[in-house]
Amino acid sequence: MDPSTLSGFDFLTEFVKGASSLPVGESTGEPKPLPSGVDQTASTSRVQMQSVCSSLIDSNQLPDEGTGPKDDAARESVELSRDRSETKFLSPKSATGELDEIMACLAGVVSATDLPPHSGDTSLVSSLEIPKGSLDTMLGTLETDLKRLGVSTGAKGLCDGCQKPIVGTIITAMGHTWHPEHFVCSHCEEEIGQNSFYERDGRVYCNKDYQNLFSPQCAYCKRPILDKILMALDKAWHPEHFFCAYCGDRFDTDGYHEKDGKAYCRKDYFKMFAPKCGCCDRPVLDNYISALNNFWHPECFICRDCLTPFTSANFFEVAGLPYCEIHYHQRQGTLCSACQKPITGRCITAMGRRFHPEHLVCAFCLKQLGKGIIKEKNDKPYCNTCFNKLFF
Repeated sequence: MDPSTLSGFDFLTEFVKGASSLPVGESTGEPKPLPSGVDQTASTSRVQMQSVCSSLIDSNQLPDEGTGPKDDAARESVELSRDRSETKFLSPKSATGELDEIMACLAGVVSATDLPPHSGDTSLVSSLEIPKGSLDTMLGTLETDLKRLGVSTGAKGLCDGCQKPIVGTIITAMGHTWHPEHFVCSHCEEEIGQNSFYERDGRVYCNKDYQNLFSPQCAYCKRPILDKILMALDKAWHPEHFFCAYCGDRFDTDGYHEKDGKAYCRKDYFKMFAPKCGCCDRPVLDNYISALNNFWHPECFICRDCLTPFTSANFFEVAGLPYCEIHYHQRQGTLCSACQKPITGRCITAMGRRFHPEHLVCAFCLKQLGKGIIKEKNDKPYCNTCFNKLFF
């Protein structure tokens, strides 16, 4: 029979009959080993094609050679019935899927028939030989029959996933074409379909996995940051998760202060870490005075006795506290008992007190008592002459 005169489905019928005559083992039904030089993949493709083509024949009720009508009128009636059954039982979607398998199987058959003959058993290869020049005609007839079902048979490219022709639905992405079921996430292997995706280093990722794998992580909750991002302390944060490490309040226009890798609001930072005033023990925030190995609010750096601010840069220290000159000498016992001024030079001690030499005088005659005997009466000093004159 001339293959070029057969319709597409008739060609499949004849092909299946030829494939069914392949030699098999006597008891196991397994195909005999192929001769050396014949590709095992081609043999597998032929067996797959035999199964697919048999399903097409069964579903479309193709006539068998031994039972079909012999005259032309009867055959024409059967073909008409077959066309109707094709329309009824074979949907375009299922036909597209089966056509993908047929095209892949045919590719395997063609590669096997192109092999050069080898010594040994060549009956398996010769039994499937198809006359050169007629394959294109038969495939063209098959495409015509499928087009009557509304199925496009032109390959739209090779799937980048399985390297097989794509006839049905096609996905184009990243400069490649894919079967929908082969366009999947590189991490979870879930089908992406028409959903959005991300590309990184030539690999495809679904939205969820891309964000989990490559988005910056919040330093507080350790979750990916999908929207607004805040960068601080050399880390990434959700804006709502960047707050004071002490009080938990979000930062206002005053900003934040950093200590040991943590962020604090202005109030808590100075409360916890700012130097304390040596007088009131409150944090020193702005202007300050550094003295006596301590920090002071300017208004707190005063004499501890009279509470008077220092008019100059001079002050005196007792037990780590500042004093004016008068109260310093008073605490030290170095004030003149007569003039109440500090004694910085020579000093005379009398009646348990200290005097400038010129201020120790007789209470009656006012004569200086620097030398000689000093008499005391009612806490007053007298010279010997005045004391004897007044009290004896």
